[in-house]
Amino acid sequence: MSVTIGTPLQSSAYKVLLLGSGELGKEVVISLQRLGVEVHAADRYDHAPAMQVAHYSYTLNMADAVELKQLINQIQPHLIVPEIEAIATEVLLEIEAQNIATVIPSAKAVNLTMNREGIRRLAAEELGLPTSAYRFADSLESFRAACDDVGYPNFVKPVMSSSGKGQSRVTRFDEVDAAWEYAQTGGRVNQGTVIVESQIDFDFEITLLTVRAKNPETGEIETSYCDPIGHRQDSGDYVESWQPQPMTPAALEESKRIANKVTTALGGCGIFGVELFVKGDKVWFSEVSPRPHDTGLVTLASQFQSEFELHARAILGLPVNTARHSVAASAVIYAGVDGRNLSFSGLNLALADGNTDLRLFGKPEGFKRRRMGVATARAETIEQARELALQVANQVSVNQN
Repeated sequence: MSVTIGTPLQSSAYKVLLLGSGELGKEVVISLQRLGVEVHAADRYDHAPAMQVAHYSYTLNMADAVELKQLINQIQPHLIVPEIEAIATEVLLEIEAQNIATVIPSAKAVNLTMNREGIRRLAAEELGLPTSAYRFADSLESFRAACDDVGYPNFVKPVMSSSGKGQSRVTRFDEVDAAWEYAQTGGRVNQGTVIVESQIDFDFEITLLTVRAKNPETGEIETSYCDPIGHRQDSGDYVESWQPQPMTPAALEESKRIANKVTTALGGCGIFGVELFVKGDKVWFSEVSPRPHDTGLVTLASQFQSEFELHARAILGLPVNTARHSVAASAVIYAGVDGRNLSFSGLNLALADGNTDLRLFGKPEGFKRRRMGVATARAETIEQARELALQVANQVSVNQN
């Protein structure tokens, strides 16, 4: 079964529309362009990272169904690749139903995972996967009741948010009202609904990057897995990650079982970031993203094919290789300041060790807790790799000009 790709900017071009143009999308664009794909990048603001490397870029409100449909009709892409949650997914369902374009990994997957309610109900209620106890609430009164029902401490998250936005940990009843207010203002799209989750007693959490790709000989979709990625979060936002995360063989097999079940239910091809809690041999499902995952930035240093290359290959129908060649870690570089026209110094010192690397995302505006780059490092052990990656990140100074 032969795969054919044309030439960018010509009538034979194979067109991919990226919806959301952040740092993860930027790496996907680069991987797609290496394979001869014409890439169109869209986001809600000008000069987003992926826009800077795409063939064409567009600024629009992707949650507006009319604007989104007009863009798709204008470009007529072969593939539509969502990178964020704030998208008018009803348009994608319509586009897929009419065979206008293929939505990656599928319109169903994007629609279900755009908010936590859809994916949690699928995982826990339809697939029977182990999860924390949870309740949904859409008013302050029902939220108070949900917190009491789930118990304390608990975690509160808007059903539609990412990178820790709007999330908080509630330890007692007198913190409930403040958590509700923060969730209402912190989500990507204020839908009013939150999920309240009980706190699980776990040893660590992982991202299991799961790839659904076609077998080059049979054309059948097969599932493969990257080695588990451990990560540390601060207020729900990833701060550092490392690969591999040591775990028992039984826990690894259970992780793969859960990841296979949820990604098969979502369907389509591409990479999925499956987040799991692990304690001994026990594993609980947390979340899944039908796209590259921020903790997977470590694969730029650890794998023969990074998560971005795996995603590009899988969505184009090409063979994938999830093998790892190194122990590696990544550490986030924050802006530390609010402002535009930022500069980055200390890069020569940061990269003095030959086992280190940097990605500066090129975001046009910084906020104190906004990710502006990532440091990666390879070493003999996880501890050494984590220490080295943090050293690299700390060497980079962000300056406001």
